[in-house]
Amino acid sequence: MPVTTPAAPAPPLPALDTALPQDFGALLRQDPEVGGILLAEAGRQSSTLQLIAAENFTSPAVLAALGSPLANKYAEGYPGARHHGGCEQADAVERVAVRRAVSLFGAEHANVQPHSGSSAVLAAYAALLRPGDTVLAMGLPSGGHLTHGAPGNFSGRWFEFAGYGVDPDSGLIDYAQVRALARARRPKAIVCGSISYPRHPDYEQFRDIADEAGAYLIADAAHPMGLIAGGAAPSPVPYADVVCATTHKVLRGPRGGMILCGAELSERIDRAVFPFTQGGAQMHTVAAKAVAFGEAAAPGFAVYAHRVVAHARVMAAALEAEGFEVATGGTDTHIVVADPGPLGVDARTARERLTAAGMVLDTCALPYGDARGIRLGTAAVTTQGMDEDDMTRIASLLGAAVRGEGDAGGLRDEVRGMAERNPPYPG
Repeated sequence: MPVTTPAAPAPPLPALDTALPQDFGALLRQDPEVGGILLAEAGRQSSTLQLIAAENFTSPAVLAALGSPLANKYAEGYPGARHHGGCEQADAVERVAVRRAVSLFGAEHANVQPHSGSSAVLAAYAALLRPGDTVLAMGLPSGGHLTHGAPGNFSGRWFEFAGYGVDPDSGLIDYAQVRALARARRPKAIVCGSISYPRHPDYEQFRDIADEAGAYLIADAAHPMGLIAGGAAPSPVPYADVVCATTHKVLRGPRGGMILCGAELSERIDRAVFPFTQGGAQMHTVAAKAVAFGEAAAPGFAVYAHRVVAHARVMAAALEAEGFEVATGGTDTHIVVADPGPLGVDARTARERLTAAGMVLDTCALPYGDARGIRLGTAAVTTQGMDEDDMTRIASLLGAAVRGEGDAGGLRDEVRGMAERNPPYPG
């Protein structure tokens, strides 16, 4: 499906304009040990650059919902069919969250109870598969997630995974290999999605391969779901039997998961979430998801999502100019994967130097040999209101830190100044 663009020129995108709802003063007086830890974390987030691709800053409204009285409510089951009394407001807020998710993503059914993206994938497998079934997913060295067959994960223990990869020259998914593997292995399900693939999957081609193999198509859209909500990435909903996602990352909601599917699979999915894989829903988190879905439906969110992608593209080009080797030659998403090897530094050393300079990011597997690269994202710094010039400067600071150039304290001071000029929660 084509990716849409905002109808009007992008207006200024301010940082979140309300202070944190938490009263740290009261917490510090009651429990100075824990309060001090939380205050220190708030200080860390506001004085360093958060470049982890899976992280973002939620709105104060989302944080308020997370700290609401619904945190006290036990609500096993679904609206109108709970195992506990007193669930009138829990039912109401879950219905709001489901209605907003269905509308936002154009799905027939949504389950908003999964505690995480991994919980959502577990439920999808439980609904569609049986132990021992064959599943085709992106191989871990190419960017597959733990739930795509890692030996230490439930997926690798319960199912027989076959991993597809990427073209060694372009770094792009090798769809001919995917089709050949599907024909040879006849999987029960094919999973499309990754934690470090910076390009859009071709969902239509995956659907065609799945139909030929007689397999379910599961889209693990944990990373691009916020971009999809903002029209900055193609949607898997028209093509996949089941879509699993997180509600944080670019979507900017609470840490949690959700599942979208067609009406014909809705009962199987719901039963796979509860009672098969989970107990009571975290109703304060469900409320926060409802808030986030409402925010993502507002026109300004599309501006934000497109800006995240534009910033990532600027960052990728600037990192390449700094001497990094950028995977796939760029990005279509919020993710940039870069190999610091050409700078004479391995990924672990690069991350340590960057952490010391106040730039927080991850390492990830690279799809050749045993090499690792750095993975960064632009969602959080875009939420803070930074612009394309800031992205170029961040790339320059990344390069200087990785090469070990200049005064480490000076780099750290510049990073702190940049973060403090663009606070995630002003005031």
